[in-house]
Amino acid sequence: MLKKIVHLFFVITGGTIGYLYVPDIVKLLNFTEANWVASPYLGSVLGAIILFLISYLLADYIVGFLKWVEEGLIRVPVGDLFFGSLGLILGLVIAYLINIPLQDVSIQVVSQVIPLFLTIILGYLGFQVGFRRREEFVNLLNVNRREKTKKRTNSNDDLETDDFPAKSKAKILDTSVIIDGRIADICQTNFLEGPIVIPQFVLGELQHIADSSDVLKRNRGRRGLDILNRIQKELAVDVEIYEGDFEEIHEVDSKLIKLAKQIDGIVVTNDFNLNKVCDFQGVRVLNINDLANAVKPVVLPGEELMVQVIKDGKEQKQGIAYLDDGTMIVVEEGREYIGKKIEVLITSVLQTSAGRMIFAKPKLLEKAL
Repeated sequence: MLKKIVHLFFVITGGTIGYLYVPDIVKLLNFTEANWVASPYLGSVLGAIILFLISYLLADYIVGFLKWVEEGLIRVPVGDLFFGSLGLILGLVIAYLINIPLQDVSIQVVSQVIPLFLTIILGYLGFQVGFRRREEFVNLLNVNRREKTKKRTNSNDDLETDDFPAKSKAKILDTSVIIDGRIADICQTNFLEGPIVIPQFVLGELQHIADSSDVLKRNRGRRGLDILNRIQKELAVDVEIYEGDFEEIHEVDSKLIKLAKQIDGIVVTNDFNLNKVCDFQGVRVLNINDLANAVKPVVLPGEELMVQVIKDGKEQKQGIAYLDDGTMIVVEEGREYIGKKIEVLITSVLQTSAGRMIFAKPKLLEKAL
């Protein structure tokens, strides 16, 4: 369809050029004295045919260029595009106002060349200012909105607070909290209000983990995709996919912080380092591990679990196992059980903001004692 539009554009352009200029060219060259040759209608048909043939040589390149521009615009976040367009419009309006008095100048360079130059420069500068300083404009709008809300609240203290419900902020999930899996249970209990935002670059990282050659990483990635499907299809929560990307930023964590600032959202994670960076940059963050600290742990000392010892630990004779959510279990005297499923007895649980660690010992060893 786009290719047909390009051909049509060339035909219309060729017909217009032929209608306007071919008769003059024929008369100028004194090609013939027949009046019908200098007819503008014949020139229109001739110009349309010539540019139609040329369009077959250039159409593929033009269509490729337009699709490249289209893909670039789709990847740009809506906020960036909106403020960049506003800046462009403002720059063109200023250029138009400046060019009005220049049209009356008799010097051709001043009346024709300078207005074109000013239009291009001011349009470009307006787009750059709107695009690069969009966050300041958003913050300015938010400040004005908060001041108006505060004045309205102060003037209506006698009204019930239910008349002015606060809009819940978007919750942005990072890769670690999706793989963890507990976010689905939290969403099911309605502890998180507002829309759940899944950035496209987080989905890409999750898919990369699911395609890993390492068995543990691959299982964790697939578990994360299953959790997302459960949240989107089974739970009554509003899930939004953020299609934008920040190509100038390579780290996924930095992209999350940038997105949270842009949409005034809250990052949901269980990554201790990301939590600290968010706090430092003034971005609100919800840490699932901090929530786990405030509620009863999943396992308690004295409980029994069936686990598979996967590898040896740092200390002598230790074995390492994992729960389904990735929680590490340190099995004392468990090195000899590597590759086997055994029943263990929980001895202690260590819970910090960095995560949960469970210490256990084989039940067979307990019976032997």
